Amino acid sequence: MTDLTACALPTPPTPAEGAACALPAAPPTGRAWPAPGAQERFEILRRARSVAIVGASDNPARASYFVSTYLLGSSPYDVYFVNPRATEILGRPAYASLADLPVVPDIVDVFRKHDDLPGVAQEAVDVGAQTLWLQLGSWHEGAASIAAGEGLSVVMDRCVKIEHARFHGGLHLAGFDTGVLSSRRQRLSR
Repeated sequence: MTDLTACALPTPPTPAEGAACALPAAPPTGRAWPAPGAQERFEILRRARSVAIVGASDNPARASYFVSTYLLGSSPYDVYFVNPRATEILGRPAYASLADLPVVPDIVDVFRKHDDLPGVAQEAVDVGAQTLWLQLGSWHEGAASIAAGEGLSVVMDRCVKIEHARFHGGLHLAGFDTGVLSSRRQRLSR
């Protein structure tokens, strides 16, 4: 006969043990920085006239390229590219740094690795930008502190393209502008 005691469910914890096993009230996110709400993000985008994309790429497979093409074609912004290894992106000049831009950008949209973010935040402060915007997946509270400490608005882990489209009626469920306005449900197959 097989001993089944090893397969038995553990006994319920005693009240003293239960406190240690209790689920937290809210899942810890590790993010203490207060993210701006939808109205604040809308105001940032509404008042901006220029966007500098730091870490812009001429590779169509990169997110920065996709965002760049959207901003150039579907937004009112003057778009500037910052990439020290490129001379031109999408037919426009690429600049080595924010300090090399011919204008002070309203929004500095960052596509750089995590360790580079504080340096980019300081560059944004130094040139007098209004907003530091870190793309999806980018969250750096140290960079946010640098920027906010000098009066910049800070948006992290949000996509400028998605937010602009959301506020201006161009966001399809998949995140793309279909160009079709209709109240009819689309048929996917017959």
